[in-house]
Amino acid sequence: MIDDDAPLIYLMAGEASGDVLGAGLMRALRIRTDGRVRFAGLGGDTMAAEGLDSLFPISEMAVMGIVEILPKAPMLLRRVWQTADDAWARRPAAVVSIDSKAFTMRVQKILHRRRAKAGGEGPKLIHWVPPTVWAWRPGRAKAIARHLDHLMTLFPFEPPYFEAHGLETTFVGHPAAGQPAGNGAAFRGRFRLPKGAPVLGVMPGSRPGEVRRLLPVFREVVARLAGRYQSLQVVIPTVPLVAEAIREETRSWRAPVTVVEDPRYKYDAFAACTVALAASGTVTLELTLAGVPTVVAYRVNAVSAAIARRLIDPEAIVLTNKLLGRRVIPQFIQEDCTPDRLTVAVERLFDDPRARAEQGAASEAVRRLLTADGEAPSMRAADTVLRVAGVVA
Repeated sequence: MIDDDAPLIYLMAGEASGDVLGAGLMRALRIRTDGRVRFAGLGGDTMAAEGLDSLFPISEMAVMGIVEILPKAPMLLRRVWQTADDAWARRPAAVVSIDSKAFTMRVQKILHRRRAKAGGEGPKLIHWVPPTVWAWRPGRAKAIARHLDHLMTLFPFEPPYFEAHGLETTFVGHPAAGQPAGNGAAFRGRFRLPKGAPVLGVMPGSRPGEVRRLLPVFREVVARLAGRYQSLQVVIPTVPLVAEAIREETRSWRAPVTVVEDPRYKYDAFAACTVALAASGTVTLELTLAGVPTVVAYRVNAVSAAIARRLIDPEAIVLTNKLLGRRVIPQFIQEDCTPDRLTVAVERLFDDPRARAEQGAASEAVRRLLTADGEAPSMRAADTVLRVAGVVA
């Protein structure tokens, strides 16, 4: 049993990815303190399995888009104040918010104001996974720096953006660097893919809008490839939210399609792929780390595209390219995202061993860039939290 004098770390994670990071941080903090640490705050099932009694279900915050958010705005605002009140009342050594910036940064701002009114007495305020200021709206770095004591980042190129505004920042590493190697042969056997058949991995995104925009384009690419590669197989690792829509859309494709939504087979599916055609996002980084030669595509509606051109750095769209400082992975965005161009790029990867080898060589380079001093991100994050909080491990 943990005594009441053990330091309390207050954690806030508002979505599934943050919940996973939070659970890893809890485990690492226990290791570093020999179990002499307490937790409170907000998290999901993974953090609950580590012993966190969440203040309320984080599913309440799973809303995206203005139309969806507006009806729930009063409830979300109440939850912000409820979380801030709870964190302040518990007098933790530190409050660590993880991603979910629209929610967690509002809580941190309230706590920062309260601490100022208390003459500086109060918890240290730490955030993990900052907004992508390196891709768009860099001015957000200055705003965030006003309300935090420390920031932890996933990517090595992020700290300078925030340090320029006086915010102490630590690169702790990206958890994807530790992703397991998949078993392609086991996947092919389990899902009865013909031995030796070329396999195209198709990843159209995890949001309904992405899937609706990209799958029709990907369908045309597959139709063209199927005419050239007679035994072509298509594998689509996806998530439950869009799995049924993908199954419905791909029933009439010209090549056999295997849709897999069980996360246990995700990395095996990657390992089974000869080439991948993927929407821009974290999956492109995962594919690089898995050594899968990849072509990246993305489309948004015309209004969003017009705005994005003014705000987004095109060289930051594909994380692998951003990390390496060059376009290793071909990317086709908006008007360049056409069946003709994508087909040519995918065919090159199928047919040219040197093109595949170039991307394969990028895999280990990216893994090294995503690892800080050879430590797991959760352990480095735990060390940072304890240091900033002034807790002696």
